[in-house]
Amino acid sequence: MSVRDRWRLYKRVCLMFLLTVVTLTVVHRGNVGSGAQLHLNKYSRQGAAAERLSQRKGLYGGPERFWKVRRHSPQATTEELSVTEYSGPSVWDVTISNCTANNNFTSSEWFAGLESNFKQFLLYRHCRYFPIIINHPEKCDGEIYLLIVIKSIITQHDRREVIRKTWGKEQEIGGKKVKTLFLLGVSSNEAEKANHQKLLEYEDYIYGDILQWDFMDSFFNLTLKETHFLKWFSTYCSKVRYIFKGDDDVFVSVQNVLEFLSSTQGDSLFVGDVIFKARPIRKKENKYYIPQALYNKTHYPPYAGGGGFLMAGPLARKLYGACETLDLYPIDDVFLGMCLEVLQVTPIKHNAFKTFGLVKNKASKLNKEPCFFKSMIVVHKLLPPDLIAMWDLVNSDLVCSQKAQFL
Repeated sequence: MSVRDRWRLYKRVCLMFLLTVVTLTVVHRGNVGSGAQLHLNKYSRQGAAAERLSQRKGLYGGPERFWKVRRHSPQATTEELSVTEYSGPSVWDVTISNCTANNNFTSSEWFAGLESNFKQFLLYRHCRYFPIIINHPEKCDGEIYLLIVIKSIITQHDRREVIRKTWGKEQEIGGKKVKTLFLLGVSSNEAEKANHQKLLEYEDYIYGDILQWDFMDSFFNLTLKETHFLKWFSTYCSKVRYIFKGDDDVFVSVQNVLEFLSSTQGDSLFVGDVIFKARPIRKKENKYYIPQALYNKTHYPPYAGGGGFLMAGPLARKLYGACETLDLYPIDDVFLGMCLEVLQVTPIKHNAFKTFGLVKNKASKLNKEPCFFKSMIVVHKLLPPDLIAMWDLVNSDLVCSQKAQFL
């Protein structure tokens, strides 16, 4: 082989080597980009898909979309009703939003006399279950001793952040796992809905602790958060021992919760700030007003104030079955009391649950006394700055004369 031939061969080998290196680099970058995109999509594909679907179909664009699909008809309530634990699908099985108004009673005189919000409630009350937008079934993997579940709305991210940093942080105490979830619907602000949704998806990308369903967040829809959580819990959480469920403006002592549970047993445990023989409010200017046509009994069944309560996991699974036998009711606390009544379970009143403040006089200094908070399980109505301040005080080198004998 001549020198010229050897030189040509050498150039060909070098060129092939260079092309190989360039090709491998391009392929590698493509794989990395795809992997990153898939990682992001893992957390956002459900929300993005729901948003595209809403843009095509107008899921939230009008009163006819306020209440949506009911996948399962309720069973008739009978005197010999027997409700057992849930044994349905192992995944969330509601995937379609398609519901029309029930006009069967619109010509009735009693219906014509109702306020517009109650008319809307009744027209779509049969639409009970909705697609899930953000889901975290892995939260119930393994043995969970206490699942903290907080009702919130999209715009109250500051409340969720404070809870994560204080009493709601996920931890293991004495070998007992504590997990946290927040329950949300979709934004009721039509102009900012898309922005709110993107921010929520990013928040969930960071923390992975949000459950969101495709119904509008509103006062009457709080009952939907009860039914949706009970269905979700019954679907995914077979190994959760206890649940704390509350609002996003409460102070909770998880240590006191665990201390209380250590001396309490029973698969039908339901404890909180229970109200007995409450009367329906008939004053129209009151937030909790209920017209006679919607509830004509003298008293409500016993129910716990929704600021915060504890229940056993097995009871929660039975509650889902009991709720299926009842029509939805616009006050979520009362509705859960109705479900307990179906099961013939009486909720337990406990003085360490303060869902109306420590004392009735809201101006009293006792409502801001850290030694009282140190003895409580739940105290309601603390906004983020107050919650942080009280948390720091209670967890400082606070010296109290004695711990109140509530536990």
